[in-house]
Amino acid sequence: MTRRVGIYPGTFDPITLGHADIIRRGAKLVDWLIIGVTTNPSKNPMFSTEERFRMVEREVANMGLGNVEVVGFNALLVKFAQKQGASVIIRGLRAVADFEYEYQMAGMNQQLDDDIETVFLMADVSLQPIASKLVKEIAIYGGDIAKFVSPPVRADVEARVRETGTKGDY
Repeated sequence: MTRRVGIYPGTFDPITLGHADIIRRGAKLVDWLIIGVTTNPSKNPMFSTEERFRMVEREVANMGLGNVEVVGFNALLVKFAQKQGASVIIRGLRAVADFEYEYQMAGMNQQLDDDIETVFLMADVSLQPIASKLVKEIAIYGGDIAKFVSPPVRADVEARVRETGTKGDY
């Protein structure tokens, strides 16, 4: 029997409780789950790729999942999935707006490689409003992000905000 490998890609800037939920649930769907930490040219990240990679690695280690690894990549998602031997791309959905974008991406990925399936996981109802962009905005303007990220990620975000000393730099 062949091992079913899945990819859960994202920028994870920062990794949220919503991401962690999708990781836990996605790990149940495949034999091996690769969390692909990538760049996105349309985003201005708060954390470098290396910092985000380490943050995701730490969060995954704290989950105690034995079938998950974190891999950095900067390539077309389908090419990355092919290189990793993945047959599934896992994506989390929070709202209709997410679905429209993700549906379009799944269609494009299918055109590039129709052997790789995209699986959508709906976010847990309690986690649906969480978005990394909003977490950063809340932190930048002095709000409490404890409900949206783990304590170590909260400390990372708050430290980065203190380092910059100004609002809206991201």
